[in-house]
Amino acid sequence: MNSALPDTYSKEEKEEIERRHQQLIDAWHGRKEAQDLEMVEKAFYFAVEAHKDQRRRSGEPYIYHPIAVAYIAAHDIGLGRTSIICALLHDVVEDTQYTLDDIREMFGEKVSRVVDGLTKFELMDAESMQAENFRKIITSLSYDARVVLIKLSDRLHNMRTLDSMPKHKQLKIASETSYIYAPLAYRLGLHSIKLELEDLALKYTNPTIYDNIRKRKDEVREQRLHELYDFTAPIMSELKKLGIKARAETKERSVNSVWKRMMDKELPFEDLYGSFIVRFIADCPKETERLECWKIYAVITNFYRPNTAKLKDWISFPKTNGYESLHAVVMGQNGNWVELQIRSERMNEIAEKGFAAYYKYKTDNQTESGFDEWFKKAQNLVGSESISAIEFVDNFKLDLFADEVFVFTPKGKMVSLPKGSTALDFAYNIHSEIGDHSIAANVNNQLSQLDRVLHTGDRVEVITSEAQHPQEKWFEFLVTATAKSRLRSGIKEYRRTFREQGEAKFEEIMKRLGLEASKANRNQVMANEKLTSSVDFYYQMATGKIDERIIREVLKPQSGGNNFVRYITFGLWGGNNKAKEGEATISSSGEFDFNVSTCCNPIPGDDVIAFNFPGEPLQIHRSDCPKAIQLSAQHGNHIVKAKWQPKSEIAFLSELKITALDTAGLLNRMTNLLSNELKLNMHSLHMEAKKDLVEATLSIYVHNTKELDDLIDKLNRMKDVQKVIRKTTTEGK
Repeated sequence: MNSALPDTYSKEEKEEIERRHQQLIDAWHGRKEAQDLEMVEKAFYFAVEAHKDQRRRSGEPYIYHPIAVAYIAAHDIGLGRTSIICALLHDVVEDTQYTLDDIREMFGEKVSRVVDGLTKFELMDAESMQAENFRKIITSLSYDARVVLIKLSDRLHNMRTLDSMPKHKQLKIASETSYIYAPLAYRLGLHSIKLELEDLALKYTNPTIYDNIRKRKDEVREQRLHELYDFTAPIMSELKKLGIKARAETKERSVNSVWKRMMDKELPFEDLYGSFIVRFIADCPKETERLECWKIYAVITNFYRPNTAKLKDWISFPKTNGYESLHAVVMGQNGNWVELQIRSERMNEIAEKGFAAYYKYKTDNQTESGFDEWFKKAQNLVGSESISAIEFVDNFKLDLFADEVFVFTPKGKMVSLPKGSTALDFAYNIHSEIGDHSIAANVNNQLSQLDRVLHTGDRVEVITSEAQHPQEKWFEFLVTATAKSRLRSGIKEYRRTFREQGEAKFEEIMKRLGLEASKANRNQVMANEKLTSSVDFYYQMATGKIDERIIREVLKPQSGGNNFVRYITFGLWGGNNKAKEGEATISSSGEFDFNVSTCCNPIPGDDVIAFNFPGEPLQIHRSDCPKAIQLSAQHGNHIVKAKWQPKSEIAFLSELKITALDTAGLLNRMTNLLSNELKLNMHSLHMEAKKDLVEATLSIYVHNTKELDDLIDKLNRMKDVQKVIRKTTTEGK
């Protein structure tokens, strides 16, 4: 392969390409024998030639992107020769004239297969294209996990360079990143990549919050680092005296992590501890690392008093992604809580580089870990060919991205389940038959109902009965996709036993109505009742859920009626009348029916995102709404660019949470402010006294965010009011 760079690049660009090439080689820390270097050089110059006529939206040569992806794979994840080659070539088949056969001929079957896994589907129903491509990437776990690791490297660089994309594309890609790719990085143990992906996603879904927290962190950084240096000094001195080899480092919590904590604890930045973390890392053999970590903890608690309720032992119970560490919180010398992490050098490398580091340290005789179990679950889910791509993504997120709890069978076997799982989830996790016939559970020797939520350390014994059968109401408290799938199958098998009885009843009713018991008539009733399976239809016939009255109304209607839904108009903006690929361009003078989402209650002034589904009014959400992020990740092609028109005649519902001292006249002062001073219409006000405090939830109609901010400011200044926050969602996160 000729190493001369094509003349489509300028002199400066050629110099920059070679500089980045050398950076990539320097970042590669694995085996670098002559043959390895030769193959990487070959792939590098092949990619440079293949992409020579392409530019990124920013105007830079396209080749900068695959070089950057290869650099992340080598430097941040620690991957080797084959992965670097695949990263350099990952867009060649998708974006140039070269084919997989060309890649196979030049670089071999293994590289070709990984590149194929990274190549997007070209012809696909737009409704599920994102989900189908994600399923294709995850399917690669069954044959080569490097596909997923390179895809995460690709996504990270795309997020780092997202500024050049239009707003609606930014929202689509950022939402998909926070909904799918950041949790995937976490599950593969790529902690630093996960944190950066979350921060970059927040930067585009809620830029105001992102910029505000970054500014706050910048303001306190120097003072906090100085305090934490004073905090660690006596500990490090004592560890040295005791001959314990360890180092200390101060880590900043990511912007997104700080924001989540502020929301969860309902605290302002100033009152939040843990925005900076002290990490102690022991230098010791694997055989003694658990003991050394507890020794360090003992030394720390000789100087500072711990909050024992916050102690978390991820060494005895490693997370599914291989993460091991002691987490503790102690009271520092300045009266501030300090968050600590204690781990070994091996644990630290696995925490930062995840999957690749874990298998670097794994020995042949090592027992199966949470990592191995996670991969088995992922491969089982990949094998579920019958489900749609969107359902696949939802199930994958539900079962394999959630935090976990560790529970035990009566014989002491540990079972990992997603956080929030119930006793029935546990039963179905053990076996379908056990789940189908469950009637109760013994949890820690206490008789419990099937909807009992399990916690780490619970010992669970399922009680079954042959007389029990699977029930549809169980879906209400099942959490895992595995359990739901097995319950669905159990219900179907149970309902099949009613077919004969249901057919006879249907024929009897049709005879009385003077109609034919035909398949066409049956399908018409099924469509009316939103049933897709004849099994469900005959079950509902047999059990009386579908009766003669329903069949008569569907097949022999007496009169018709109209259901009217009232919508208000929403101003949309767009460019020219010619729609670009992947976006809906709508004249700025047009008016469209829309629904303001009740899950996040957006109001004029909020950053919003609109979804245009065929035959439905536009759905309007706040751009950082969890539901909107999910919809963007699954239905990115339905995003419509949208913003509020500057009209003030329409009021929108918003909700505030108020905490105040329980004093006389509080309610009167609040209603006077709302009604007399600000002239606002109140929808509802719920107040509840708790000891000396009152917690109030106020639903109020406002015209825009300025009016809402003014109300919050005036409430905060009111005597006895402690805190006022806007509720950003009314549904679970």
